[in-house]
Amino acid sequence: MYETLHEQGEQSAGKSAEDTFPGKMLIEHAPGIKEMIEHTGARSILDYGAGKGLGYKQRNIKLNKTLEVGSIQDYWGVDEIRCYDPGYEPFSQLPDQPYDGVICTDVLEHITEPDVPWVIDEMFSYARKFVYANVACYPAVKSLPNGQNVHCTVHPPEWWAGLVHAVAMRHTDIAYRLVMSAKTGRRKKFGFGKNRKTVYHTTERLV
Repeated sequence: MYETLHEQGEQSAGKSAEDTFPGKMLIEHAPGIKEMIEHTGARSILDYGAGKGLGYKQRNIKLNKTLEVGSIQDYWGVDEIRCYDPGYEPFSQLPDQPYDGVICTDVLEHITEPDVPWVIDEMFSYARKFVYANVACYPAVKSLPNGQNVHCTVHPPEWWAGLVHAVAMRHTDIAYRLVMSAKTGRRKKFGFGKNRKTVYHTTERLV
């Protein structure tokens, strides 16, 4: 179904293929990833679940009101960025080598619950120095072609933090940061409503 969405777009929402899973969520997390790169001295990055990776093609990116960067790679100061996404044919092959840092933005909540533990373990197994991931702890607006919500694994931050910590304990030489976003306030029947706010929770281990 993800291959279909990548190829045909989210037709029910009128989105083209290029605008469906473009891989631009990483821009929001670029400063946090840069902190991990600087802390560990990483020189190579694997983007695990990169979508179409269009965030890496953007130029003159405004990260905030005062900071504009030429490109994500220039901002991070790394030598190599490898994209992997099983739903997008150009990036569908798993890498055959580890990378200093493995990043995973807007991905884990899209994975069916029985598969989440081994996917996180695979991310850690590809990392030489750090893992950075974020996860949304609420349903998405977007649906798969079969009508299922694309956020198929929805749990509170405590659940995600415990799971990642358990996996990380098998990779004690790898630093990690997990950023979890949750919604507060009353939810309307359709949409989130003006009083809904996003609250971020972070857990990390720096080695």
